Amino acid sequence: MRITRVLSAAFLTLGLAVAPAAADSSPSASPSDDSGAPTEAGTSFRTATEIDQGQQATASGSTGDYLYWSFPADAGQRPTVKATVKLPDTHAGQTWQIDVYDGLRRRQACQYGAQTRTAAQSTASVDLACTMRTVRAWSEAWANDPLPGTYYIRLTVTGLQSSDLGQPVDASVQVDSKDIGGAAAVDGSLAKPLVPGIATTSEKSDSDEGSDSATAALSSIEPDDGWASGWWSDRWVWTGIGGILAALAGIGGYALTRGSGRPARAPSGM
Repeated sequence: MRITRVLSAAFLTLGLAVAPAAADSSPSASPSDDSGAPTEAGTSFRTATEIDQGQQATASGSTGDYLYWSFPADAGQRPTVKATVKLPDTHAGQTWQIDVYDGLRRRQACQYGAQTRTAAQSTASVDLACTMRTVRAWSEAWANDPLPGTYYIRLTVTGLQSSDLGQPVDASVQVDSKDIGGAAAVDGSLAKPLVPGIATTSEKSDSDEGSDSATAALSSIEPDDGWASGWWSDRWVWTGIGGILAALAGIGGYALTRGSGRPARAPSGM
């Protein structure tokens, strides 16, 4: 009965510990209300249109244009960028490509997804996708690992005939992330996320009304819960569970092997 009570307490502890970990493993970005979603795209890194994860942004442009958006990604997230381009009714074959860059403007590799696709003649639309590597909380300076901060999406056509240049197209992009959690945790974190200055604002000095000073304006986008890079992750929960189970296994093994009675005494008078 004692062993039964010990095992019952172990399973109860395990259930209470797994509950918050399971909650943390849910997708970090869910589709939101797109009523305020952007309806235009930037034409460079500096003018990239900011979007939130789970938000579908749209834009109109012309074949040959570079379309840019930016979004935030935090440690433990694995973002997937999806784009759809609606093509003119009549067109020749076209090849479209979507690229993702980090806050240092380093091009990030896609784990999987159709990053480049060719639309056959008169095809109505083309779909692109790029699933990035998991964002790390910290990395070596020489590595090209994705780190917390701003990411840029660039959508453009890479191959078309001159007769199609300048034709109108409509594009839509959306970013969703899967929370990988402690499986991607590392022992370290950045002091600040990689959120570069994208514009300047003019501020007048109080001492001299005629002088203006330009100050950097950082990107205003960030995860809904703020930047969470740091030492905590659900890895600590599973480490604690492992320690508890190991201790209970030792107690159970001792209870099974210690015996139920006193050891027999050697017969006297031999």
